[in-house]
Amino acid sequence: MSEILVIGHRNPDTDAICSAVGYAEFKRRTGMPEAVAARCGDTNDRIDFVLNTFGVPAPKFVADVSPKVRDVMQTRIMSVTPDATAADALGLMDERGIRIMPVLDASRRCCGLLSLFKLSKFLFPTANRLVDSRRVLSSLTNLARTLNGEIIVAQKPDDEEDLTLMIGAMSLESFAQRLDTFDREKLIIVVGDRWDIQNLAIREGVRALVVTGGLTVEAKTLDAAKKKNVSLIMSPHDTATTASLCRAAVAVRHVLNEEFVCFREHAPLAAVREEATSSGHQIFPVLDQEGQTVGILSKTDFLKTVTRKLILVDHNELSQAVQGADEVEIIEIIDHHRIGALTTHQPILFRNEPVGSTSTIVADCFFRHDVELPKPIAGLLLAGLVSDTLNLSSPTTTARDAEILKKLEKIAEVNAREFTEKLFASGSLLTLKTAPKAITTDCKEYTEGRETFSVAQIEEIGFDQFWKRKDELLEALAKYCDRGKYQFSALLVTDVTTQNSLLLVAGDENFVSQIDYPKLEPGIFELREVVSRKKQLLPYLTHCLKRMRAEG
Repeated sequence: MSEILVIGHRNPDTDAICSAVGYAEFKRRTGMPEAVAARCGDTNDRIDFVLNTFGVPAPKFVADVSPKVRDVMQTRIMSVTPDATAADALGLMDERGIRIMPVLDASRRCCGLLSLFKLSKFLFPTANRLVDSRRVLSSLTNLARTLNGEIIVAQKPDDEEDLTLMIGAMSLESFAQRLDTFDREKLIIVVGDRWDIQNLAIREGVRALVVTGGLTVEAKTLDAAKKKNVSLIMSPHDTATTASLCRAAVAVRHVLNEEFVCFREHAPLAAVREEATSSGHQIFPVLDQEGQTVGILSKTDFLKTVTRKLILVDHNELSQAVQGADEVEIIEIIDHHRIGALTTHQPILFRNEPVGSTSTIVADCFFRHDVELPKPIAGLLLAGLVSDTLNLSSPTTTARDAEILKKLEKIAEVNAREFTEKLFASGSLLTLKTAPKAITTDCKEYTEGRETFSVAQIEEIGFDQFWKRKDELLEALAKYCDRGKYQFSALLVTDVTTQNSLLLVAGDENFVSQIDYPKLEPGIFELREVVSRKKQLLPYLTHCLKRMRAEG
């Protein structure tokens, strides 16, 4: 499949969502129609408020971008039903040039695989099993259809029966002697215009008579067949061809291979590769969640290139990226955070600027390249900008942010100050979310040397709700730290009205002891005039880590 996902980090904040939507719009307007805005985490109340305010749908949810079975499977399935004849299957195989196909029932559930190899073994038995060459497992209706013939006299033509084939190409005396060696009610006699053989077979009450060569049958022979309840089929082929075709009238459910390996369409390719390549099977049915067959995977499909590509916005570290980002091509990064340890296989466009928000950079793309900026997109970018800079009051704010914000206000026809007040009043995480949800809604993972840690942020109007829930927040943070096996986990709770924050830390006591901000309670510190995770808190935390290493 061909798509380019413009996607923010896990647990996306307002800036990540808004910049993804905005940059996807910019790319589409500048020659990349396959660009699609995406997200790898849930939206929150504030993000929903922004999207609803400007009438823009949420980006598509993508939890994992690693190549999946559905990315390379064949969706045009050549198949037959269990009741199709071997002749039907062989005709389709010959027409499409395939050697194996699935057998699907009416609900598109796979009953097994039908291979040319197994069909040939059935139709042409080995010398030590020549008795099988006489066996015709079919209904007379299927037999006539396989012969492209016509049933002239029919007795229970739709009943499937296990019949024996006999050729009437001998003297009448020899034919009569051979009849005595078979159960007449199970016999199919294939014969040309030998009226003597025909009539003897009818008198003896064989199951069916197949007259070959497209020859006519005398009226008295037809009458006799009707009286003796002998079915009569006319074949347009000669006797040799007719005899060879009779075996192919068998329903494929009798000759399919019921042992097969199937995969789910959303299974990662890497997870099924070894099982598929080590299997003796050549193709693998691909099933959806309901168990219906939606594709076919062959071993050669693993050689296909998955053309999904990524444009990362508002982050540049794989630890924060959507799952599977390391397995697909990253073609661009648009960000305003520190540069992490991300490597690519080839040169890419990497735009990293020390501004207050990624939305600022995206808006600047429109202005710099003189691309029309739609009013709803301008509103989203304004929301991302004021959210990340606390309406230009954060220490991360630059003159460029202020300049861009003025332009966005004009295009979106929105007053930034009034909108910011509504934005932060639109949803309090500490009021609406459980403690485990609140501490992970805007959480990022970082790696510094050998240590990995997480830092989350919650922006509130006042600290009243925090003090009511501090104990459960600390407990949830400690569990999250243990589950992630982090050196420590930190939560910055910021009061957007006073521009002050409280810091909660759980994890390694040696690290916690390095924090020299005023300690209000165990695990809770007061950080006056600290509101920025990336510019103020993160450098401080990495400094504490280095100091801990130096002392240890």
